[in-house]
Amino acid sequence: MSTPISLKDAERKVFQSTFADGLWDVFLGCSFPLQLAIGPFLSVSMGDFWSSAVFLPFWGAVYLVIWLVRKNVVAPRIGKVEFGAVRKTRLKKFTVTMLVFNIIVFILGLIAAFRFRTLPLGGPNMVLGLTLLIGFSTAAYFLDFPRLYVYGLLAALGTPIGEWLYQNMGASHHGYPIVFGTLAGVMILTGLVTFVRFLQNNPLPAGDM
Repeated sequence: MSTPISLKDAERKVFQSTFADGLWDVFLGCSFPLQLAIGPFLSVSMGDFWSSAVFLPFWGAVYLVIWLVRKNVVAPRIGKVEFGAVRKTRLKKFTVTMLVFNIIVFILGLIAAFRFRTLPLGGPNMVLGLTLLIGFSTAAYFLDFPRLYVYGLLAALGTPIGEWLYQNMGASHHGYPIVFGTLAGVMILTGLVTFVRFLQNNPLPAGDM
């Protein structure tokens, strides 16, 4: 005998299915960890600003590809979902929370940039790690996306591990290319494997084949 579930639980499961195709993992893997892995090499010739700005069109291209895949590959398999008022309110809270969080991070970043020489050794790395952990954990909570907790923890651990590699193993750029390149690979690979499983578990309806 099956156990009935509440409407709230049903909607939560449907909402979680938004991330079941793994495409958000791919997009996140192509965003900040890839930038932190490649950006330090680009900054030597392009400067700090352009070495970051150059990733914007790349992210736009990745997002466009994911949007097209969702529209033409994912949607025909699971359809489109309209969420209720509770879920929409939760998403609005998430948007506001992340906006405030990003403004605070931006201000702290400016302060760090102007007072970089006076900061304690390892201070910027600790702040970056804590920022990534809080950001990912907040998103995981509001979006019911548990994998983000793991990514946040890995990202937070990446900064001290990278610094250790820099201090003890001679890794370049405070170890960022190694630790965040690895994190980007893990996230992208996880997303691709999840996407393949999604396609296997959700074949096209017979009439659409």
